[in-house]
Amino acid sequence: MPKVIENVGCPYCGCACDDVRVTVSDDGKDILEVENVCAIGNEIFKHGCSEKRLNLPRLRQPDGTMKEISYEEAIEWTARHLIKAKKPLMYGFGSTNCEGQAAAARVMEISGGMLDNCATICHGPSFLAIFDNGYPTCTLGEVKNRADVIVYWGSNPAHAHPRHMSRYSIFPRGFFTGKGQKKRTVIVIDPRYTDTANVADYHLQVKQGHDYELFNAFRTVVNGYGDDLPDEVAGIKKETIIEVAEIMKNARFGTTFFGMGLTHTDGRNHNIDIAISLTRDLNKVSKWTIMAMRGHYNIAGPGVVWSWTFGFPYCLDLTKQNHAHMNPGETSSVDMAMRDEVDMFINIGTDAGAHFPYPAVKQLKKHPWVTIDPNINMASEISDLHIPVCICGVDVGGIVYRMDNVPIQFRKVIDPPEGVMDDETLLNKIADRMEELIAKGEA
Repeated sequence: MPKVIENVGCPYCGCACDDVRVTVSDDGKDILEVENVCAIGNEIFKHGCSEKRLNLPRLRQPDGTMKEISYEEAIEWTARHLIKAKKPLMYGFGSTNCEGQAAAARVMEISGGMLDNCATICHGPSFLAIFDNGYPTCTLGEVKNRADVIVYWGSNPAHAHPRHMSRYSIFPRGFFTGKGQKKRTVIVIDPRYTDTANVADYHLQVKQGHDYELFNAFRTVVNGYGDDLPDEVAGIKKETIIEVAEIMKNARFGTTFFGMGLTHTDGRNHNIDIAISLTRDLNKVSKWTIMAMRGHYNIAGPGVVWSWTFGFPYCLDLTKQNHAHMNPGETSSVDMAMRDEVDMFINIGTDAGAHFPYPAVKQLKKHPWVTIDPNINMASEISDLHIPVCICGVDVGGIVYRMDNVPIQFRKVIDPPEGVMDDETLLNKIADRMEELIAKGEA
């Protein structure tokens, strides 16, 4: 008989929804049905039992073709190249469980290389602002149960986090929000009229790149100087700014969710800095929190794991023994690639081939490139070695940190393809082999 597995975690976005129901075949190899999941999450689960999945690593041959090799050969190839490299870089970890991220830290500490995650090209500016100004945040459960005013600034969860609005923010009925959307005010601030803006009570179409000015205008009103505003700020009329600011001041519990519309526009970390300052100002008269809309389902994980391991969340320089260093701009992945400082690149749990600027990819491609990922993607297609691994939440479990930094225990629902390793096992085997080679004097 088919088996129904309850409370499964979804391996797609930072919501890390853990209420998924998966029906699997009696032999534990096929997924028959997936419930309580978005369309993208459904595709990830279905891909887990696809016949198209790779079950052996592929190594590029002199003629440019890819040849299947064993995992032992792939581990040996990677270990030897890591030892040989003077400044290797391992980047990614958006789709890797925390156990794998800890094992990756071990590998790069042995190799004396660089360790970075996807935050370096998305919410890295948020980290810098939080270092400077704190992080008055809460859990998504608190938002669901308490928030009566929701602000989405520079984010479009209708596309990027499909169940965020229905599970945590706008539509759910919480302990103190029993009437759901009827008693919530939704404010969307975005240069575009997005699908999220379509369900908002207020859409403030801010002028592109002028978010900082609008934050400053809100702070001006909240602090009692609204009359001093000009007739228009950042493309928004003075009357609208004052009206929305009064809604924020009168909120019982408000939450601002901000996305890469702030971190990727003019201002970057300064946008987040002033957003946090606005939250602090609002807390003088109301109750407000702020939260980053993290993208991948465990991209918050490396920031937590490496912070308690090394003291820094990203852009880690481990080239000096027993000493970790972080300096975004100097030790961040794209900057190092553009300067051609990296002589080996490991892409894990992401797709640097699609997300890095072309000049950076061109520089990285001059050196050995390994992709560790269950899927074929742009990075794997230009790699020298592609090592397929298990999919966290589908054929391997593990700890995942949701966007609000709450740890979730993901569960496996089917058996992985025969012989396929998970990230933790693979990386620990690479680390073990490196230590063996070093002990033999082959480093």
